[in-house]
Amino acid sequence: MYRKVLNYLRGQVTVEVESAAPERVLNLCAAHGIPFWGLTWLSELRLRAAIDRAELPRLRQGLTQTDAVLTVVRTEGAPEVWRQYRRRYVLLAAAGLLMLMMALGSTHIWAFQVTGNDTVPTETILRTLEKYGVALGARSRIRQEELRNHVLLELPDVVWLTVNMRGCTAHVQVVERVRPPHLYRDSDVQNIVAARDGLITKIEALDGVTCAAVGETVQAGQVLLSGVADSPRGCRYMRATGRIWARTWYEWTVPVPLETVLKDGTEPVKTRTHTALDLGRHRIALPAGDSILQGRENCDKIIQYRGMQLPFGLRLPVTLVTETVAERAVYDGERPEDEARAEGQKQLEAQLAQTIGDDGRVLKAYVSARRQGAYLMVTLRAECEEQIGVDAPLTITSDTGR
Repeated sequence: MYRKVLNYLRGQVTVEVESAAPERVLNLCAAHGIPFWGLTWLSELRLRAAIDRAELPRLRQGLTQTDAVLTVVRTEGAPEVWRQYRRRYVLLAAAGLLMLMMALGSTHIWAFQVTGNDTVPTETILRTLEKYGVALGARSRIRQEELRNHVLLELPDVVWLTVNMRGCTAHVQVVERVRPPHLYRDSDVQNIVAARDGLITKIEALDGVTCAAVGETVQAGQVLLSGVADSPRGCRYMRATGRIWARTWYEWTVPVPLETVLKDGTEPVKTRTHTALDLGRHRIALPAGDSILQGRENCDKIIQYRGMQLPFGLRLPVTLVTETVAERAVYDGERPEDEARAEGQKQLEAQLAQTIGDDGRVLKAYVSARRQGAYLMVTLRAECEEQIGVDAPLTITSDTGR
């Protein structure tokens, strides 16, 4: 392997020699100290071999006194490559730039991988690291102790953090704080009351006195689980804990304007393409001076991100960003009622999902719309099942005991 690399760097020439006595050619090479390799006999009078590129003139000189005919089959190696491409300045510049990028890429951070975080968002950890100099495009030399102290002060829910470099990727390992369970004092008494009107469908009482039954209709503010229990020795106070599920009903209406600014759906007035290179946290617009992703009104945008990597899989720290902007003519007009209805329905469904929470579910939903002047009144009627129990602190006085 070493010999092959050396021969490639120095350059080698494959030659064919035809002579009445080919053995004399081999003896001549040995006498003049001309090394050869890859010897192949093509016939009794013809052979092929490879020699050092620098030894070719000496071999030609030695064969002048013989009847041998020398033919150069091919020339290989780094010198030949340089001879072919030395006048192709653009290609050489690109190769030099590629080598520079590879050298810089090996000493910088181009990707992150965060593990061990369950409660602290990954975005929060990355923003904190960026605040103290560990970000995309930054040098991979990291002062672990100094960085850890800053991050632990910034993120109280993190008790340990380390950043290990593997290639161009920073692997962030996090250990989060395990918070002890909250211990309630005897004086922390409360009721569970209904957050809204509903029909009870399920009760999960962990502590407290149940004041409602499945199938019972309750009103907002009504006590569902009481934190006061009667006993032979008087009243016993506790913290009512549990979850109460109920069937609830909603009816909301939202006005959606029909008059709006519309885009011409025909061919665009003008189409422009902008290109930029992302190098870590820096963006270089091509051509320089025209910033990509600028806010442009009345246009449609298509943005494409393309990473770059070498044929053997090495990822380069460069991303090609292409933005195609199609500008269209606009005019004042009235949108279709179906479009306005869909927009109103989307708003109402988002409001409903936020109200019933992640644990709630929609059993039935009906959407209707009617026109009122320049607006379309979109109405949502929904039947849901959700958890309606909320904590209600209970104040105890000395004279009444409650």
